[in-house]
Amino acid sequence: MTLTDQLYQYCDDILTRAIVACQKHQWSCLRFIRDLEKTHKREWEWVFDEDRANRYFDWMRLFKHSKGPLAGQYKEPVDYEYFVYGNIYGWVHEETELRRFRRSYEQVGRKNAKSQDKAIQGLYEISAFGEAMSEAYVAATKKEQTRHVWGEATWLYQNSELLRDKFTCKFDQELQQTVIRHIKSGSFFSRLSKDDRKSGDGTNPHFMVLDEYHLHETTEYYDLGTSGMKTRTQPLLSIITTAGFELNNPCYRVEYDYISKILDPNNPIENDRYFAIVCELDRDDEGNVIDDIRSEDARLKTNPIIGNTEVGKESIELEVAEALDKPEKMRDVLTKTFNIWVNQREAGYMNLAKWAACGATKDNPFPDVTGKGVFPGVDLSATLDLTSVAFDIPLEDDYYAVMQHSFIPEETLIQKMKTDKVPYDRWIQEGWMTATPGAEVDYHFILEYIKQIFDKYKWPKGEFCFDRALATWLLHEIQELGFIPVDVPQSYTGLSVATKDFRAKVYNGKVLHNNDPVLTWAIGNAIVRKGPSENIMLDKSKATQRFDPVAALITAHTRAMVGPGPDINKHILSGEWSL
Repeated sequence: MTLTDQLYQYCDDILTRAIVACQKHQWSCLRFIRDLEKTHKREWEWVFDEDRANRYFDWMRLFKHSKGPLAGQYKEPVDYEYFVYGNIYGWVHEETELRRFRRSYEQVGRKNAKSQDKAIQGLYEISAFGEAMSEAYVAATKKEQTRHVWGEATWLYQNSELLRDKFTCKFDQELQQTVIRHIKSGSFFSRLSKDDRKSGDGTNPHFMVLDEYHLHETTEYYDLGTSGMKTRTQPLLSIITTAGFELNNPCYRVEYDYISKILDPNNPIENDRYFAIVCELDRDDEGNVIDDIRSEDARLKTNPIIGNTEVGKESIELEVAEALDKPEKMRDVLTKTFNIWVNQREAGYMNLAKWAACGATKDNPFPDVTGKGVFPGVDLSATLDLTSVAFDIPLEDDYYAVMQHSFIPEETLIQKMKTDKVPYDRWIQEGWMTATPGAEVDYHFILEYIKQIFDKYKWPKGEFCFDRALATWLLHEIQELGFIPVDVPQSYTGLSVATKDFRAKVYNGKVLHNNDPVLTWAIGNAIVRKGPSENIMLDKSKATQRFDPVAALITAHTRAMVGPGPDINKHILSGEWSL
């Protein structure tokens, strides 16, 4: 069986549940199969090079296990490792033959060979990979943590009969620390840590491991790695971690959120240069863990290597039993063994698969909304950020068609693309967004767009839903355009019913959307907070990414789901225009 066939079979076993795996692991396998299909159809520039991948596995087999029941035996990759490192080293550019993936993220339970594998990878990157004078680093919050990877690398080469004379481990005067150096190429493997005051200034990494990234309080080493790699032809920044409980740290707040969107086949966010795999317990639509930590499935989903061994099974069962008897141990077991991010109070607003199912298709096209009654809603964010206007259009049989358009300042576009990690420029070209001149959103562009789209679809002017925060300015403007202004309080009272109702309509297939990637992105970003009496509303204070388009849509839905009240005109004329 060829390596390609082997990896394809592994992915098929994962997707058909012959091998137990979590949803994100399944998504990673689905991504590989789809990538192979694109290659076979010659739809992109990447190819899977078996020889390159097999060369790496031959390298892995030169090393012995340093500890555990296999200590002293030569390493033989398991299926999970074949999949991870087959992806990382097998995919290359068809013409240049340079590697595809420049970022990798692996989140898996502890004791699943992460440190050993990264040590082997670090030694490969400074020697057999073929980059002259390359620099490799492992970065961690504490010097002791760097020893898990760097110290393992030292032991591995010193205990390899074929490689022990290819490296040295000596104190380097220039770097002022002990480094592993590949003698022939001059490349080295070093360490960076906060408590050791190793900032890494002036480094030019070819390879960098961010170890236990959930502990990093800032993106300092991430930024150092990416900025220092700019002159390298095929660098790799590799993140390894378990879950954690500091949800404000960048691993959960930024990276985990980002790679989850990359893997999700129903999310429009893509990054062909980023490999990611997550082995965690699964959650339901409300964000609740659905796997029993005492079950075999829980063990196998989060521990793809040791979970399949008798030693690992016994060890995990013992950990679980102790945690159930001693609550103070539970947090570490949940985060380190089962990869559950704890203290996650807010759940995602909506299941993206259910949202995707409401998208227009050839057999179920987006309806003709010309002349229909429509309820516009606007989310006027800070002038430097995204501003969105949405349109909720009631149809027959309690169906709704929805649309949106967003606006972003032209002068901040490039910076926002970097921080938000989304292709605003492409969305602008495709017509889902508009860049307004200057450094702030010009709200008059929004009003002009509203006039144009109402003219285009011959919509009758009726209620216009908005947030009272900018009521004084907007009230006058929308009245001048002939709309009935309806203030929607941004509170549980004003939004809870509409927030629940819109989600329920989506889950029941009663919403139709035109596959707008901006709106889908916003839906994926939205989280909710719960108030008294099970009331909910979107929570901007805890969101890590923008969801202005869906906020505008829910504002519009507050009126679309009920229609204009019989006395609305009387309230407007009397000045009582609040909902």
